[in-house]
Amino acid sequence: MATKPRVTILGAGIGGLTLALELHRVGVECVVLEAAPNLGALGVGINLLPHATRNLSRLGLQEALTAVAVTTRESAFFNRFGQLIATEPAGRHAGYDWPQFSIHRGDLQQVLLGAVRDRLGPDAVLLGHRGVRVTQDERSATVHVEHPDGSTSEVRSDVVVGADGVHSVVRRQFHGDVAPRYTGYMMWRGTTVWPRFLTGASMVRAGWLATGKMVIYPIRDDVNDRGDQLVNWVAEVEAPIGDARDWNRPGLVDDFIGPFADWHFDWLDVPAMIRAADAVLEYPMVDQDPLGHWTEGRVTLLGDAAHPMVPRGSNGAAQAILDARVLAARLAGDGDPYRALRAYEEERLPATSRVVLTNRANPPDALLREVYERTGDRPFERVGDVITPEEIRRLSEGYQAVAGFSHSALARS
Repeated sequence: MATKPRVTILGAGIGGLTLALELHRVGVECVVLEAAPNLGALGVGINLLPHATRNLSRLGLQEALTAVAVTTRESAFFNRFGQLIATEPAGRHAGYDWPQFSIHRGDLQQVLLGAVRDRLGPDAVLLGHRGVRVTQDERSATVHVEHPDGSTSEVRSDVVVGADGVHSVVRRQFHGDVAPRYTGYMMWRGTTVWPRFLTGASMVRAGWLATGKMVIYPIRDDVNDRGDQLVNWVAEVEAPIGDARDWNRPGLVDDFIGPFADWHFDWLDVPAMIRAADAVLEYPMVDQDPLGHWTEGRVTLLGDAAHPMVPRGSNGAAQAILDARVLAARLAGDGDPYRALRAYEEERLPATSRVVLTNRANPPDALLREVYERTGDRPFERVGDVITPEEIRRLSEGYQAVAGFSHSALARS
């Protein structure tokens, strides 16, 4: 029987930690190297769609995620006047076998990190290990590491996986430092402790990019004695690109609140919620053109390092989770690292490229664009006069099929 390859993973984000759990499940030895000296609860909220929660449930994490997330009931679409365009059920409420979770990114990372340390041991994730380059020969691949105290070391294995995010050292080494593609829109994100709105488990998309768009959903329940929730919100506004592509760059409310200043709906006072935020982060809406290949010999890419995409559709983390499942299966099934990595790339590169390009042209909130254009950005009397239920269904199912979480796509996989 062929010996399963040993793997070094660069990056203890969602993709890297999920890969470690997937590799452990199939009996492949691995270690995770993380540049940060500690892992705190950074970031804001994300959504885990059914194709992602299916994989995380297979890894035995559903109970832990349920305890810290909001189980999403519906997606709701509104125009900027607060008028309801459509609702559609989410996760199990839509007939899937798996839930949809709205969760703080830090909570998700801590669930994954705890599981990795419990199952693989306390030394499975090495903090303060910044991979700066990778070398390889016919027998192994070596990560050259720098530590906070200035010392260096080397970690050798059969395979190296760059799961080190949008600023991936591995991607830059093999593909150069390519400037991101800017959409023309900045994104401001924040979290606010706020009373429940709508179902208390609704993911809201409202407005449109031409005049300001928002995504709003709760990510923690019962955060105080009044039963309030921690609500995640994202505002997208046309603006010059910021100075850096940094998920944790502070932002200012006054830089973007103008388009939302009159969003006083009977179900939510949007400007009051924004101004009550604990903190605001800004990030340019950018992606990069799909690469022609991810793999160089014994080294490959995963997650944002492989396919950075515009953060729409709740799909960045999901695609990293799907990458991890496929890569672990290929490494477990073939003792030859070269063949295993090629098979992984052949399956996942085309699939993720489709998502990157679809997020540019026809994102999941394309329904908002249709209503905006058809109404000329004016209130409507009846939404059925603007767009039919069949048109709404086609828009929704089209994105789900490309992203891989339609009922038919999950049935095939």
